[in-house]
Amino acid sequence: MKANVGGVDKTVRIVAGLAIIGLGFIFKSWWGAVGIIPLATGLLNFCPAYCPLGISTCRREDKKTGQ
Repeated sequence: MKANVGGVDKTVRIVAGLAIIGLGFIFKSWWGAVGIIPLATGLLNFCPAYCPLGISTCRREDKKTGQ
């Protein structure tokens, strides 16, 4: 699994995941479990849906400096 979720994308996923889970608790709904998906993809820096689409929000590594 090569990381394909970058900084801002990661932050948005974690915040959205926590918000969805929180709303699930507030409204006592199982739909809050859906928040696990963006939370997990944000924490793991990997989104399986990005692979077939060839998307990556990670910064590109400079080949000369390795950064």
